[in-house]
Amino acid sequence: MQLASSARDVHIASGSPGPRVVAIDDPADERVADYVGLTDAELRRRVEAPGPATSRSAHAGIFIAEGLHVIGRLLRSPYRVRSFLVIPRRLDALAGILAGAGAGAGDGAGDEPAPVFVAAPEVMNAIVGFDFHRGALASAARRPLPGPGALLAQTARVCVLEGIADHENLGAIFRNAAALGVGGLLLAPGCCDPLYRRAVRVSMGHVLGVPYASLEPWPEALKQLADAGFRVVALTPDSSAEPIGGLGLRSIDRVALLLGAEDRGLSEAASAAADVRARIPMAAGVDSLNVASAAAIGFYASRETGDAREPHHAPR
Repeated sequence: MQLASSARDVHIASGSPGPRVVAIDDPADERVADYVGLTDAELRRRVEAPGPATSRSAHAGIFIAEGLHVIGRLLRSPYRVRSFLVIPRRLDALAGILAGAGAGAGDGAGDEPAPVFVAAPEVMNAIVGFDFHRGALASAARRPLPGPGALLAQTARVCVLEGIADHENLGAIFRNAAALGVGGLLLAPGCCDPLYRRAVRVSMGHVLGVPYASLEPWPEALKQLADAGFRVVALTPDSSAEPIGGLGLRSIDRVALLLGAEDRGLSEAASAAADVRARIPMAAGVDSLNVASAAAIGFYASRETGDAREPHHAPR
């Protein structure tokens, strides 16, 4: 994949149609509007929100994938890529990733591949609003979330989260879920956005493959898990709870682990809705773990016996 020095909008010369490689010299170029101000939370909420139905650029919302590794996972996911933005020295690496992914990088407006925008490092920094060292970004279209019932029907291990407002914790939980055989996550109102750039990055792109859904009204909707045959296990540092290792969770057909925010834990109402409360035994003088670490231990303790799961794929 090459960008001619005089080119402003060229197709890659190959035996088959490839993505357009477009040089970007002006940070204000509207074609890279998806990437503007990545550290401005309020701006990103506006940019990533669904586009007007009457607009030519109507979409169900967007999100940003950061770094070549995450972009590779994006290309293997059901999400549709809108565009790429890279610095020149990342262009060849992106070409290799695109070649490996084959079809599937379309922009959702037909079969035409998503354009690859190329900007000098100083131009990219001006676009995103900070010194960005990874050198590769992609913009992708969000997808409608499945309902909780659809998610629960396809797995025997789920994680339910209440009040997880830290994007790095949420991203780490998704990564742990992918590694330890959890088939999906259910998010109570008040949890942060799994597709926020930092959450996607910390998850190493696994948030794009582990299915998730909103669970509301809260906590009344927890009844859906009981109705689907799940044993709901609330993780808590409370010393009166049962040690998680003694619950025999691996032998239980369907398990849902319930976790709350680090500062305040689970609400009383959510905890009361669980079938059992479980704790992770710790050394004297240590009263709690980071929520992502606690989740990983809970996922391992409840992993299905002999689990050799196929890779996760978000519901289509």
